[in-house]
Amino acid sequence: MGKRVAVVLAAGKGTRMQSEMPKVLFPVLGRPMIEYVLDALRKVNVEKIICVVGYRAEDVKAQLAGHSDLVFVEQTEQLGTGHAVQMCLEELKGTEGGVVVLAGDSPLVQPSSLGELFEVFESQGHSCLLGTLKRGDPTGLGRIVRDSGGGFEGIVEEKDATPQQREITEVNMSTYVFDAPRLVEALSRLTNDNAQGEYYLTDCPRILKDLGDKVDALPVLKSCEAYSINSREQLAEVERVMTEIGYNKD
Repeated sequence: MGKRVAVVLAAGKGTRMQSEMPKVLFPVLGRPMIEYVLDALRKVNVEKIICVVGYRAEDVKAQLAGHSDLVFVEQTEQLGTGHAVQMCLEELKGTEGGVVVLAGDSPLVQPSSLGELFEVFESQGHSCLLGTLKRGDPTGLGRIVRDSGGGFEGIVEEKDATPQQREITEVNMSTYVFDAPRLVEALSRLTNDNAQGEYYLTDCPRILKDLGDKVDALPVLKSCEAYSINSREQLAEVERVMTEIGYNKD
């Protein structure tokens, strides 16, 4: 089955936070927001965490230096989420088992959701399993397109969606579990043939499906996991929600 590995995307500046501090180091209830993500990963027995750093990388490394299960890789150019994970190829070499990929600015990620994702992934032989969420208002998020039998077809971003696809309420939350060798294969096939000229991780599930691999999406994420932090207003809202749920500073 192999060991469980994680890739945490933590390279962004967070321009809308109006600060020079790397976004993932912003305190949420007194702790850097990325610490909650690391906590959740350890609770589901992830043995190795690859942290992709970029903007003010040395600050992030210094803050997290005490974590012995962390390995840092650097994304010196911001060329998209797929490119960020490509920076991890050396660390993923020879890895067998599941690799969960998620964002470092999502402190409300739930261990129960990650645990269920891993369990289904490991028991059913997927090459990729997406953790998704059903939202009453999916505005702004990528929609999960399914075929007539309910199987995963792909992710369509809102700007590219047809009016019918915009009615879909199951959304992509950028939480994935990949089989490590198949992730490496998908990353080798990524292109930046899009308007932004970037390499998107969202293309990897479709690449694997087109290769005949088993790919699916599981709407297992909880409503609180829809919260990420891109502004001070969102930070305040996340702190409110975390206080309601019962998080503390320890």
